[in-house]
Amino acid sequence: MKKLALTLMLFISALGLSQNKLPSITLKNLEGTTVSTTQNFIEKDKIYVYCFWATWCAPCIQELDAINDVYEDWKSQANVEVIAVSIDDARTNKRVKPLVNGKGWEYTILMDTNQDFKRALGISNPPFTAVVKNGEIVFTQNGHTPGSENQLLEQIKALK
Repeated sequence: MKKLALTLMLFISALGLSQNKLPSITLKNLEGTTVSTTQNFIEKDKIYVYCFWATWCAPCIQELDAINDVYEDWKSQANVEVIAVSIDDARTNKRVKPLVNGKGWEYTILMDTNQDFKRALGISNPPFTAVVKNGEIVFTQNGHTPGSENQLLEQIKALK
């Protein structure tokens, strides 16, 4: 009985730890190049902000526009990179590149067409933001309200 309880406790603690680790997922960028979430974005002490969005999600576009307005300030205040992960499926993913180009977003754009990355993180609805440092998810935010990009910056600055 003690062995079963110990095994169960180890299993539960391992589950808790794995939820903080960024999952290793292979995606494509807008140019069609394959990238890995754990091999391409691993600069030590750099902060990565993963914004999960879709072309059909108005709050997602509002969030990315708001971050775009302050992105240069973010980069001057912290070693940060925003990675916008589109969860558009096969029906809507053709809208991503024209939208990004029209908005002039300077983010790294990744395509999660099969929503593997979204599922691995247990995301139900966009917009969803995950802040990652040294491969660990250190902060998450679900939804967007005007001004939340300022709160996000405070979280990022606290990680420096």
